[in-house]
Amino acid sequence: MNAVSEAYNMAAARKSDLLVRAGSALVLFAIAGVALWFGGLAFALLLLVGAALVMVEWFALVRAMTLSGAARGALMLLGPVLVVGAVAGLWYIRERLGMTAALWVFGMVWATDIGAYFAGRAFGGTRLAPSISPSKTWSGLIGGMVAALIASATIGDRAGVQGVPLWIGLFAGLVAQLGDLAQSWMKRRAGVKDSGHLIPGHGGVFDRLDGLLPVAWIFGLLALTGHIAVRAVG
Repeated sequence: MNAVSEAYNMAAARKSDLLVRAGSALVLFAIAGVALWFGGLAFALLLLVGAALVMVEWFALVRAMTLSGAARGALMLLGPVLVVGAVAGLWYIRERLGMTAALWVFGMVWATDIGAYFAGRAFGGTRLAPSISPSKTWSGLIGGMVAALIASATIGDRAGVQGVPLWIGLFAGLVAQLGDLAQSWMKRRAGVKDSGHLIPGHGGVFDRLDGLLPVAWIFGLLALTGHIAVRAVG
């Protein structure tokens, strides 16, 4: 009877956690969507607030990590470079290429997270990097990349993206998950589960943006150097 009760309680806890995560995700999507739609000051505020919160969590993680002085110094420098580059890239894409182009970048990362989560749960299988993140699987990696490919092909076509093939979504899905894996390594070295506690069910802001940072950095650089453009309307 105790075993049955314990199993029931565990299932109820998982359902409750899933509802909290889903609710928080909807709120985050709504905030990001409104800022993307209006652009300008609204989008700038979203980027600046997000960047500030990520930097606070990044520095806290690095200070808690067991590292040599040189490695800690390198990570302290890497954080601002990565965050500032990602913010500049997203701002440039939104303001110069348009709202749908910016949604294309966000959409690939969001699709990666969703595809990896459901593919990993549905298929399971071999662990991707058990010493860093025991929950990640190769099936999740592939599922995330395929989902990012679909998002890239659909949203990118709608945005009129030119200069890069839309199967670049596969690359974006890989990079996003490598960013997630890198952050998992940082948390493991720091001995913490989450980078923060600001977002119910998700942890910190860095936990939600770990995959977006490298993707935004790379795609922003491609756009800045003229390798990504959009078709003229009309």
